Amino acid sequence: MRILRILTRKELNTYFLNPFGWVVLAFVVLMQGLSLSSAMKGFRDTPVKDSLVYVVFHTPLFWFYFLFIFPLITMRLFADEERSGTLETLLTAPVRTWQVVFSKYFAAMIFYVILWIPALLQIKAFSWITDIPPAYSEGALWGSFLIIFLMGCAFTAIGCLASALTSSQIVAGIITITALVIMYFLGFVTVIWGESFSGAGMFHYISSQRHLHYFASGLLDTRPVIYYLSVTIFTLILTHQVIDLRRWRP
Repeated sequence: MRILRILTRKELNTYFLNPFGWVVLAFVVLMQGLSLSSAMKGFRDTPVKDSLVYVVFHTPLFWFYFLFIFPLITMRLFADEERSGTLETLLTAPVRTWQVVFSKYFAAMIFYVILWIPALLQIKAFSWITDIPPAYSEGALWGSFLIIFLMGCAFTAIGCLASALTSSQIVAGIITITALVIMYFLGFVTVIWGESFSGAGMFHYISSQRHLHYFASGLLDTRPVIYYLSVTIFTLILTHQVIDLRRWRP
């Protein structure tokens, strides 16, 4: 655990000792602020039956910046070290492959969680500043952040795998965003083709939009939890195998 902690700290430092990490943080905070402003403008202009939290995470901006977070925070994890030749040096050190994979994944996840702290503070500030009862329930607030965290677990793992497959950060980013966009649009299959075909239930099960809809409404379900954790574990196992193959190749 000591080696894993040291490697994770080293990886996490690269986000904060590199201007790019601060640019990503500024970009996400700006987009979060615009989403909140857009939601509050909608509340001002017309009566809205949904909670503030629900509307914030269903603005047109949300999915645009949300999906782009993952290629930005994961594309350099393995690809940059492969390009510079430091990955081979790291793999010949007395560390295990799983420690390398998990340290990079944990660092990316910690940075991902930090990105959402400003959004939580922005939403909470509504009632702190105005002394008006919040236009959302605590269940909807924490349900929204729970599903965002679970989606982050799976999508970050996909980004790690993409970065492990190539030595180009650009290619890794393209692979990641392509995979996530495909997963996103799979949620619209039942919208386009209807509910009459036999596979409709499966598309409901993997629909990120549907998961966010229910969790942001304060309705918690264990099935998305199992789905995202399963995707996370399976993808990290694949990433481990890819890196392990590089470790033992001649």
